[in-house]
Amino acid sequence: MDNETLEDCRAVYLTAEDLRIAASILYNAYHDDPFFVDSLFTSDKAAYEQKLRAAIREELNTLWQQKQALIGLFDHERLVGLACVVTQEVPLGEGRYWHWRLKMLLGTGWQSTQALIKKESSIVELLPSKHCGILQFIALAPNEQHKGLGHKLVQAVVSWCDEQPDLDGIGVFVAQESHLQLFTQHDFVSLGDLNIGSVHGQLLFYSVQQDDSLL
Repeated sequence: MDNETLEDCRAVYLTAEDLRIAASILYNAYHDDPFFVDSLFTSDKAAYEQKLRAAIREELNTLWQQKQALIGLFDHERLVGLACVVTQEVPLGEGRYWHWRLKMLLGTGWQSTQALIKKESSIVELLPSKHCGILQFIALAPNEQHKGLGHKLVQAVVSWCDEQPDLDGIGVFVAQESHLQLFTQHDFVSLGDLNIGSVHGQLLFYSVQQDDSLL
């Protein structure tokens, strides 16, 4: 993708009308994600894909209803990628609302729901304060990868983060080397190794950059 096309891309909040396409992008991006494979897969590929769709759909709808940051990357009017950030202003991990637990239980099963809760709890425990967010999802459409858009999307996330007066930073669990390299290029640093289920990775953290002119 040339620089002119990159400049045509814009990052804006998603609308309700964008959620269906957003869910499709997330499904394709996370289909082979180590954590979801470990948490949702049994031995039936069709059942795994059904549970993955249910988990993504429920989480995306929950983030929307709780007015969390759903940042879309658009090429003109076409959604090409998105990032979803959840803050500790809403209950996470063991504190998840009962109706989220029920819908996730119906869609993915007991063990999978518990794995999702445990992942969040493990991340929250390592975050430096209660004023931090978690990057729940970040994804590009399959045909938009390897064009430089990943950097543009991460930059949109950190720019959003810097603009939040009550946020200290955001954490993201990374289990793939290519993702580690991407985030570290945008000032994410490791808070340490983290094992979630049988998946080994690192918790990366971006600390809010304060504007010195406001100090």
